[in-house]
Amino acid sequence: MRIHVRSSFSFVAIAAFCCGTSALAQSTASPTAGNGTYIASDPLANVRYDNRYDLSLGAAYGHIHAGPNALQGANLGGLDLTGSYWFRKRWAVEGSGRAYLGTSGAGSIGGDNVGQDNVRGPFVSQYLFVGGPEWLGPHNKHGDIMVHVLAGGAHFDSHDYPLSPAGVGFYNNQIAPAMVFGGHIDLNRSAHWVFRVTPDALFTRYGFGFSTPPPTVSSPHDNWNFGISVGVEYKFKKKR
Repeated sequence: MRIHVRSSFSFVAIAAFCCGTSALAQSTASPTAGNGTYIASDPLANVRYDNRYDLSLGAAYGHIHAGPNALQGANLGGLDLTGSYWFRKRWAVEGSGRAYLGTSGAGSIGGDNVGQDNVRGPFVSQYLFVGGPEWLGPHNKHGDIMVHVLAGGAHFDSHDYPLSPAGVGFYNNQIAPAMVFGGHIDLNRSAHWVFRVTPDALFTRYGFGFSTPPPTVSSPHDNWNFGISVGVEYKFKKKR
C-alpha cells in the first residue's frame, strides 16, 4: 500500500513540474507566438531601392583657404541639405546646398597693418549650391555606396570689417564656380531612415583684387579642399 501511495505521489509531482515548466515557457514567449517560441523581427526586411525621392540633412565640415597666399587654413562648420530624384534604378539627379561658417587666420597685404587694426581671426563663410548626376553603386539591405559629381556656384564672404578683403589677404567677396566630387556611404536603419556619411573633394575658383606684394599665384585661383557631412536621410514612399 505504501508503495502505491509513493508511486502516485511521484507521478503527481512530475506532472505538476512539467505543467509548471510549460506554463513558464508560454509566459516568456512572444505574445504573437502561438507555439511558445519567439518571433524574430527584421527592421531591414522591407529595404528597397525603388524610391522616387529622398532628402538628407547633415552636420557639415569644410576646410578652405580664405586667400591665395593664406598659410593658415580655415576649418568651417555648417549644414548640408541634399535631395535626389531617381529616374532609373541606379541613376538620379542630385541637388545640394551647403553652408559653412568659421574663422581664419589674417595676413597683411597691400600695406594694411593688421596688428594696429586689431584684426584677429575674422569670420569667413562659404555657401555651395550644386547639382548633377548620382550613381548607386554596391548595395544591399544593410547599406550602400553612392557616387556623385556636382557643379554649380560658391559664394564667399570675408567678414573682416573694418578692413577690405585685400587688407587681410583674402579673396574678394564674390560668387564663383564650384564643383563637388565624392559620394555617400549609407547605413540603413529601416525601410525609410538611413544614417549617411558624405565625404567630398570641394573645388572652387575664387578671384582676388590685389597685386602688391606680388602673389605667387594668378587670379582667379583654383582651390581644392576637403569636406564631409554626417546626418540622416529619409526615403519617401512614392516608388518608381
